Parts: sequence; C-alpha cells; structure tokens
Amino acid sequence: MSAPSLALSPEATSSPVLAEVVRSGFVEGRHRGSLVVLAADGSVEWSLGDAAAPVFPRSANKPMQAAAVLRAGLDLAGERLALSAASHSGEPFHLDLVRTMLTEHGLTAGQLQTPPDLPLDPAEAEAYLAAGNVREPLTMNCSGKHTAMLAASALNGWPLDSYLAQDHPLQQMILEGVRKASGEEVAHIGTDGCGAPLMSLSLTGLARAFRYFVLAEPGTPERRVADAMRAHPEYVAGTRRPDTWLMQALPGTLSKMGAEAVQALALPDGRALAFKIDDGAARTLGPVLARVLRRMGINHPVLEKIEDVPLLGGGARVGEIRAAAF
Repeated sequence: MSAPSLALSPEATSSPVLAEVVRSGFVEGRHRGSLVVLAADGSVEWSLGDAAAPVFPRSANKPMQAAAVLRAGLDLAGERLALSAASHSGEPFHLDLVRTMLTEHGLTAGQLQTPPDLPLDPAEAEAYLAAGNVREPLTMNCSGKHTAMLAASALNGWPLDSYLAQDHPLQQMILEGVRKASGEEVAHIGTDGCGAPLMSLSLTGLARAFRYFVLAEPGTPERRVADAMRAHPEYVAGTRRPDTWLMQALPGTLSKMGAEAVQALALPDGRALAFKIDDGAARTLGPVLARVLRRMGINHPVLEKIEDVPLLGGGARVGEIRAAAF
C-alpha cells in the first residue's frame, strides 16, 4: 500500500505569505494569512488573501461585547469600561480592579465562568506562581469582560448562571451589536476560549466595525467604549503589550488583538485594518502590523518597538520574525 499523499490542496496554499521566520540569515518558516485595509471613507483600499471569508475574531470582538453591556444599561466608564473590553495581562492593577468591580456590583469571583488560568503576561505568570498562587477564573484575561456581563445581567434581572448561553438576552444584544457595527450577517457562532459565544466576521467586516467605533457620535455606546480604551490602554492589554503601546503612542488609535493571530485597528480619520495569520502564530502580529501601518503612511518609533520579535539560538539573538515584502 502506498503512503498517503501529504501534498497540500490549492486552497491550503492560496493565502499569501505575511511573515517569515529568519534564523542565521536563512528563512526557515513562513506564515500565511489575509488582511484588508479600509480607506477613510470605508471603502477597501487594498487587501491580500481572502478578506471576505468569515473568521473568528476572538478577542478583537471585545469592543462590541463591551458596547452591549452599556446598551443593557450598565453604567461603566474610564478604566472599568476599558477593562470590560480587555484581554488583560493579569498585572496586579488589572486583578485589583476586577475584584473591585465584582464587589461594586454585588458579585463574587465564584460567579465568573471563565476557565481557571494564569496571568496572560509570562512575567506576571511567573511572579504569580512564585507567590504560591494557583490558576483561578479571576486571573483569566477575560475576567473583566465577564464581570461586566454578569453585572449587566444582574442589573436587568437576567439569569446569572447562564449568562454565556447563546440565547441569553445579553448575548443576543451582543449579536445585534456585531451585526450593526460590521454591516454584515454573522455566518458562524462558536465558543471562545473564555466560554463566551463567539461571532464570526469577515476581515472586512471586522475592520469596518473598528472604524464604526472610532467615528461613532460622542455619547453612544460604541464611542464610549472606543474613548475608554484609548484613554486607558494599559487596562485593555498591559504595560508590556503592543495594543497598549500603539494606543499610547498614536493618539486616537483603537487597537485590539485576538487569539489565533487576529489584529484589528482603526485610526481616528476612519482608516482601518484587520488581518489574520492562518496558523494562529501570535508572534507575527507586531511585525505584520508595523508593515501595514507603514504602508498606510504611519511613521513612528513605536513601530520599531512592536515589530522587534527576536529569534534566539543558545540564548543569543540569531534572527527575527519579520513581515514579508508586501
């Protein structure tokens, strides 16, 4: 019997190379994906790969989830609202605010349905374990979002034990908000890593949603979320994270990554972008994002910071993850 063929189908190789792994001057790996850039008027300025195919944006959907809790009547602002749209690093100030928010709304950490986890930031995870702590739902990077979902549900008298069910009133509000912001129907609904319903979008729809948030009228839920995230970016990610660095360095920029190598960003003039790396390699996000922003005419030292992803050999730098030439 002959061995099964390992040849890739044409569909499997159709995505362009967006990033390369370079070791000792030798390209040892390539990461494929798709991306889209919108002009200030919302039209597609340029794209690579299939920007119309549905993807799971993962945590890049969090601004839309946070807008829904505001529509449900929950009064959040500032750091609290930013944390509600966060994939926080698990730094002490993140965890302290989650605990404070739970107390403010008469909730307990035991009601969080996030899976027990360590802090997302590796340095924080090491310090957390060294202090004798164990994985907890509160430490999971989505605990701010879940706290807001629980609080909005409690405010409206909605069930708390099923706040993650697809037919829960809050999740239905989120679904409608995703449709409204993206301008498209949701093709698939799955379950995110934190357990919440996860709505698919095309990359074009995701970029359109971020553009919608930055251009929304002041006082609307979408604009309130965008303003809180941009005013308190350290709560959206963490002190050692590219989303934070970008929003601090480029005033008015809204930036949010998602698991499996998704990135969305909108500039204050309405230009926006979204991309996904097919194999989910998060190490590519900074280099690819820096390359796209330069093509959009953005030049700032922060781009050097986010694109610097060293490759090590024997503990020394021997290469890099770099954006492909596109």
